[in-house]
Amino acid sequence: MNRRTFNFHLMAALPALTLPSQNSLRINLRIRGQRLNAHLSELAQFGKTPEGGTHRVAYSEEDLQARQYAMRLMREAKLDVSLDAAGNIIGRRAGSDAVLKPLMIGSHIDSVPAGGSYDGQVGSMGAIEVAQTLAENNVRLRHPLEVVLFQNEEGGTIGSTALARLLTDQDLSLVTNSKKTIRAGIKVIGGDPDNLASAVRKQGDLAGYLELHIEQGGLLHQEKINIGVVEGIVGVNWWEVTVEGFANHAGTTPMNQRKDALLAAAKYIEAVNRVVTSLPGRQVGTVGKLQAFPGAFNIVPGKVVTSLGLRDLDAAKVRMLYEKIQAEVKLIEAATGTKFEFKQVTSSQPAPTDARFRQAIDEAAKQLGFTTKLLPSGAGHDAQEIAHLCPIGMIFIPSRDGISHSPREFSTPEDITNGANVLLHALLKLDA
Repeated sequence: MNRRTFNFHLMAALPALTLPSQNSLRINLRIRGQRLNAHLSELAQFGKTPEGGTHRVAYSEEDLQARQYAMRLMREAKLDVSLDAAGNIIGRRAGSDAVLKPLMIGSHIDSVPAGGSYDGQVGSMGAIEVAQTLAENNVRLRHPLEVVLFQNEEGGTIGSTALARLLTDQDLSLVTNSKKTIRAGIKVIGGDPDNLASAVRKQGDLAGYLELHIEQGGLLHQEKINIGVVEGIVGVNWWEVTVEGFANHAGTTPMNQRKDALLAAAKYIEAVNRVVTSLPGRQVGTVGKLQAFPGAFNIVPGKVVTSLGLRDLDAAKVRMLYEKIQAEVKLIEAATGTKFEFKQVTSSQPAPTDARFRQAIDEAAKQLGFTTKLLPSGAGHDAQEIAHLCPIGMIFIPSRDGISHSPREFSTPEDITNGANVLLHALLKLDA
C-alpha cells in the first residue's frame, strides 16, 4: 500500500467533521453586553452634566464630538460610513443578494437640554453593536444593512424627516435647541442644506426599519416585563388656545357681571380631563400651558393663553375627542361670556408598526427567554417619519420608574443587553 492509498483509508476511517451551519450560527449569536454598555458610558462623557445626565443638543460641540466617536465605532464594525446631505450618519454593509433593498437599524445620539444618557443612545449604540457582532462572526445578511444615526431627533426629528421628504425653507429656518437654525446646524455637522433632495428616499427604497429604544414610560418596569413590542407611535396634536374675556376692576365688578377668562380656562381644563378619561383606551389629553393677562391681584383676567394636547394611536379617536371638547367649550362660553380660539400648531399622524415586524420582535424575544408586552409609544421617534417609507418595528426596554428627559433616566445594563439581542435576532428573522 503506497502512502497516498494509506492516507485515503486513514481519512475514510476518521469521523466526519461537522461544521456549524449558518442557521445554527445565527441562532446562537449574542451581542457583547459589556462592550455595548462600555460604549454607552463613553458616549455619555460628551456633554456629561454634574447631575449625571447628558447635555448634548444637536449641532453643539458636544454633539460633534459624539458623532466623531460614533463614526469610529461604526468603522470598527466594518461599516462603510458616510454622511448624507442632511447630516445623518449612515454605515452600510452590502448583502449577499444584490436585488434586495436595505434593512435599516438605528436611532439618534443628541439629547434634550440637561437630559439623560439613554434616550436614543441605547438604540444607536445597540445598532452599532449588532453590526459589530455580525462582522466578527462573519455573518452576512441577504439584505444590505444600514446603520443610521439620525441628526437632531430632539429638535423635531429633523434627520429622519429629511429622509422622508424634502425639508422646506420654513423647516430650515427653525431655531433649534443649540440656538442655531436647522440650515446652519446642517452645515456645522458636515451636511449640505443646498442639496437636501439627494437625502430623500422614496417608498420602496428600504425593506424596513427597526429601532431599539428605552420605553420612556413606566409600564415595563412596573410589570417587570423584559421587552416591549411597540404596536405603534401615537399621533401628536397640539393647539394653542386663547380665551378672550374682559379685564375689569376686581373690587368693583360684581361676580355675576364678570367675563373672567381665567375662570373659563379653569372650566376648560377640567372639561379636557373629563372628556379624555370618559372613554376606555390609552388616549391622553394634556393642558400644559397657562398664562393669564394682565396678571394682577386687582384685575379680573381679560385674556388667557393656554393649550391642548391630544395623543392616541387612532386618528379618528383624536378627532372625536377634539369634537367633544369643542362641545364643552361652547357651554363654557355661554356660561362665562368668553370666547375661545383654537390654533393648531402641531399635527402628526399615528404610525402603526408592521405586523410582520411585531411578530419577528415578539418571537425573537421569547426564543431568547424574555417576557413581552404589546404597548403603544406615547412619545415621538424617528421611526414615525421612516414609516412613510417602509414597514417599521420598535423594541422597548424598561425605563426605571418611567423617568426620561431627565438626568435620572436609567435602564439597567442587563435590560440594554437584552434589548440589543432582541434587535439582532429580530433583524435576522426579517432577513430570512
